[in-house]
Amino acid sequence: MNSIRSRLIITGILFVLAVASIIPRNEKVRVRDATTGQMKDTVTRRVPIHLGLDLSGGIHLALEVDQSKGPVADPADAIQRALRPVRARLDEVYGGEETVQLVGTSRLLVDLPGESDNARAKQLVQENAFLEFRIVDMKNLFRAALPQIDEALKHAGVKAPGAAPVAAVQQLFGQDTTKKGKAAKDTAALNTPGILASIVVPGQIPGEFYVPEEQVPLVDSLLKLPDAARAMPRGIEIRWSSEVESRGAKAYRAFYAVEDKPIITGEELEKATARRDQLTNQSVVDFVLSRHGGRIFSEQTGRHVNDFMAIILDGRVQGQPPVIRGQIGSHGQIELGAKPLAEANDLALVLRAGALPAPLTIVDEEALTPSLGSDSIRHGVTAGLVGVALVIVIMIGYYRLSGVLAVAALGFYVVFTLAGLTAFGFTLTLPGMAGFALSVAIAVDANVLIFERIREELQHGKSVRLSVDEGFKHAMSAIVDSNVATALTAFILYLVGTGPVQGFAISLLIGIGASMITAVFVVRTFYMIWLRQRPTMTSLSV
Repeated sequence: MNSIRSRLIITGILFVLAVASIIPRNEKVRVRDATTGQMKDTVTRRVPIHLGLDLSGGIHLALEVDQSKGPVADPADAIQRALRPVRARLDEVYGGEETVQLVGTSRLLVDLPGESDNARAKQLVQENAFLEFRIVDMKNLFRAALPQIDEALKHAGVKAPGAAPVAAVQQLFGQDTTKKGKAAKDTAALNTPGILASIVVPGQIPGEFYVPEEQVPLVDSLLKLPDAARAMPRGIEIRWSSEVESRGAKAYRAFYAVEDKPIITGEELEKATARRDQLTNQSVVDFVLSRHGGRIFSEQTGRHVNDFMAIILDGRVQGQPPVIRGQIGSHGQIELGAKPLAEANDLALVLRAGALPAPLTIVDEEALTPSLGSDSIRHGVTAGLVGVALVIVIMIGYYRLSGVLAVAALGFYVVFTLAGLTAFGFTLTLPGMAGFALSVAIAVDANVLIFERIREELQHGKSVRLSVDEGFKHAMSAIVDSNVATALTAFILYLVGTGPVQGFAISLLIGIGASMITAVFVVRTFYMIWLRQRPTMTSLSV
């Protein structure tokens, strides 16, 4: 390493690689078209260093396990397992520019730079995406047990609000209220003075029932009472529809009595894509099951030909259950009706990413505007430039020639630091800019130690070349000690800190590494070149 040529080659290679890594470039990426839902190739300008929330604006979310919907045995394990599906969902939408990280053992932090749609962001991270296919109550066991459920509620002290005009509501749903025989008996049973019979209206297919939208909370709470649960038919569960249907001047929501065991779940799903159906113009999510799942699905649907099958997502029935016309293999589709294609795309990607191990609730959210980020960038850049300008003036004014060499090395330092940030996929934040500015001071601090040691050697009467060699040699231990101490502090900050603090720590750590290269290696190379050009120098402005 005593050869100037070898030093210049190494420095040149490092500089070229660093510059190449920080230059923005055009990349071909595959994205999903918002109109057609199909994947297409597009060229995008890729900037190596992404801006954080405080610089570009966006949305910050803090999530924890939601135990209000039921106890979770191990919340710490659940939040850790939720990291993968949440990151997979967001990575497909934001292309890796998002930040998803665990904080402690109970909280998940999500930063979405540049995002302005708060509702969509929350839906992506909170939606469980647990898919089930269940056969509806084809034997009408729930309908037959409705009088017994009402009787159990009556014995429990629940009083009916009075008889309702059920026949008139049935006509809204296209039912013939003049039918005789068993249908007439069923209608008479529903018109008994029970509270559920006065509200619930049978639908057009087995296991389907409608409830006025304003009565949904009441009916849902009644069906969950222990007395009602004991009177429920064995093997039957209730699932509400995800959609509200308008009939006449009122809104109704359906619920479905379905078998308690699904014929298959989304765990067997391998692929899901959204598209617009050309015939019906409705949004559709096509799915592909694994080979094992396709075999089970084909077998089960073959056993239930002409039965109705409910498609259930996160406990909600998606549309009216379709009838099984024949065996269904590994390919199928979920029809979303008039819902926009963007919503179908979101559903497809959360299905691909997988279900959450437990429900998540948002405990903290912040929305930052791009204008605030622009102000932060302007003030941060101004402060950084002022700081660097003062360092340059002081170094050159005090150390003269040696200060000029140190300032020249700062140019290499900046390039090396930015390259290090891109190598780690760093997201630049305001604290990160502060860490970068601080590392500039650390870089020249190493030079100050070297210059002072050179000055001492010159005062002892040694030659310029020997003083430079001795200065670098004897200052090395102090430089290593100070940088190691700072690096340990930054490493601890990274381990225990959150996003902004970690950004500061990373930029500081990378800056320390770059300062070691420039202060010790690059500045020494500059000295060697200067001394080679002036071999007869007897003094040095240091």
